[in-house]
Amino acid sequence: MKLGLLTAPFPDTPLGEVVDWARSVGFEALEIACWPKTSGASRRYAGTSHIDVDISAAQAKDIAAELAGRGMTISGLGFYPNPLHPDQAHRQAVIDHLKKVIVLASHMGVPLVNTFCGGDASKTIDANWEDAQKVWPAIIAHAREHGVKLAFENCPMIFSYDEWPGGHNIAYSPYVWRRILEAWGGDVGMNFDPSHLVWQMIDKERFIREFGKNMLHVHAKDLMIDHDGLYERGILSAGIGWQVPRMPGLGDIDWSRIFSGLYRAGYDGPVIIEHEDRRFEGTDEKVKRGFLLARDVLRPFIK
Repeated sequence: MKLGLLTAPFPDTPLGEVVDWARSVGFEALEIACWPKTSGASRRYAGTSHIDVDISAAQAKDIAAELAGRGMTISGLGFYPNPLHPDQAHRQAVIDHLKKVIVLASHMGVPLVNTFCGGDASKTIDANWEDAQKVWPAIIAHAREHGVKLAFENCPMIFSYDEWPGGHNIAYSPYVWRRILEAWGGDVGMNFDPSHLVWQMIDKERFIREFGKNMLHVHAKDLMIDHDGLYERGILSAGIGWQVPRMPGLGDIDWSRIFSGLYRAGYDGPVIIEHEDRRFEGTDEKVKRGFLLARDVLRPFIK
């Protein structure tokens, strides 16, 4: 295993500086954020563009070689949009960019692109799955042609009322994951984030036992259930008001049990810290402090 971080919380820091800092404090891998370059507002922890997807193949190879020369592994390229968005123009725009990220990964020799399956919050899971079967085969074929695998994160994307009630990503439960793997398992795997199982009350260890062999990438993020918020709003709020993302070690996850399950499942890939903890944001120094705290919690398990 290698311990690293997702670069998204450093939107204004050049990639080279992120690499320098990460290596200096003992990280070995980076998941590089590759959202489109934009100047407007974006969803929290989205919109970071550390590599321009329109660079040439030679430039992409040079970036990969530079990072390798500095002892840094690229765990994957990350772009987490909604390819099943109900607005067709938005849907096409994010799919077009995702395809460019796939090409960029191929040019860099990075075998994995991490993303979302997507979802229309107003539709049922089954109706969304019908849409997914129409949208995803062409994207998956594009990835296969470029020698790249896709990893869907198991995040429901329900954090705000514009995502309620159904969320913006259907690949969050065993009910859907069995369908994904049956349909596309040779080309699509999981970017596993155990924090999303906590508030859904999905058995984390059982989930790893069933899907561990299909995990291509792991996000380390913790989550705390605010029981006062849960009492106030109830479970039908779908976590809004009581699911609290935290740095590993500050939430409800027992990381020894998570790593025990991963090792038993044969997972030996990257473990990438995903930072969404409001207690450690606002300045680069606070963000770095959060990453260092998580590093110290997780490092004993990374061998």
